[in-house]
Amino acid sequence: MDTIQNRISAFIELGKFLSQFTETNTIQKDNIQFNDLFFDGFNHQLKISEENNRWFTKQNLMFAIKSWSEALTKENIQQWVSSESLGNNNSKKVAIIMAGNIPLVGFHDFLSVLISGHAVLVKQSSNDKHLLPFLAKYLEYVEPKLKGNIVFTEEKLEGFDAVIATGSNNTARYFEYYFKNKPNIIRKSRNSVAVLTGNETKQDLENLSNDIFRYFGLGCRSVSKLFVPKNYDFDAFFKGMYNQHEIINNAKYANNYDYNKTVYLMSEFDILENGFLMIKEDESYTSPIASIFYEYYDNIDDLKIKLWEDREKTQCVVARNCIESEIAFGQTQHPQLWDYADSVNTLAFLSKI
Repeated sequence: MDTIQNRISAFIELGKFLSQFTETNTIQKDNIQFNDLFFDGFNHQLKISEENNRWFTKQNLMFAIKSWSEALTKENIQQWVSSESLGNNNSKKVAIIMAGNIPLVGFHDFLSVLISGHAVLVKQSSNDKHLLPFLAKYLEYVEPKLKGNIVFTEEKLEGFDAVIATGSNNTARYFEYYFKNKPNIIRKSRNSVAVLTGNETKQDLENLSNDIFRYFGLGCRSVSKLFVPKNYDFDAFFKGMYNQHEIINNAKYANNYDYNKTVYLMSEFDILENGFLMIKEDESYTSPIASIFYEYYDNIDDLKIKLWEDREKTQCVVARNCIESEIAFGQTQHPQLWDYADSVNTLAFLSKI
């Protein structure tokens, strides 16, 4: 009989399997289930992923793997699922349309569907199509009752009961129309912001550099916009960013930096830059690669109102002791299982379909 405890145990084993793969010291451990079948193969899939998508550097791949290995512990999973009644769900087939902006970006939805006792029909992005099918096969070995409940397709989605789809604002409009007759979660583009007061420490700003540069800024939890007080001195900000200066050695990033700098200069925009990051005053939340937008605020209370009104555009707000539900500097890329994208509780949705 398939039980939630069996499914929890399978993902705990997956977490142990992933814990072997690190940026500096990948070593095969003795106590991992089915390691002889999967260890070398997963190393190969990581290599293929890096070759297939040059944004997926070894550093970023391993960061994503490490994050999931740390999330998939018995304590974390049990704390997460305890908030919902998942034990008696009638199994449905849930389609997931995944983005491909960062490695394994759709894994949380995949995990949520299976842990809820449903079957999953996955349509992956061509940018991130190698890792998840391999990990799904590992799960089927650990928990054979999952076989038949995990299907990947490149064809038109058919025969599903509910859908979770992630895309751009344009594709989201299409999803909303196309899936209007099915229970759904439709996610649009979001960005993360940081609120600076001028009182940040050197460590705060160095931590912020991780929120900005991890995954080259391609994630929805990546900070792409700063709110700063009038007359803010950006010298301290740029000093805090400097420990990321080697990012310009990545060819794709450097090409984007050069291109966007040329566009800004030809358009005669005022920008500040340090050789690997440009900042530009702009009200938009979505900044191009290698650039950050900033906007001045008069007082924190007015800014709080603006952020509340624009809450559907933002994923995370990074600050220190000035904004409700703020995230600490350096922590945007370390979400817990219960930190839901777009603040939509996926488990609650899956428990009711």
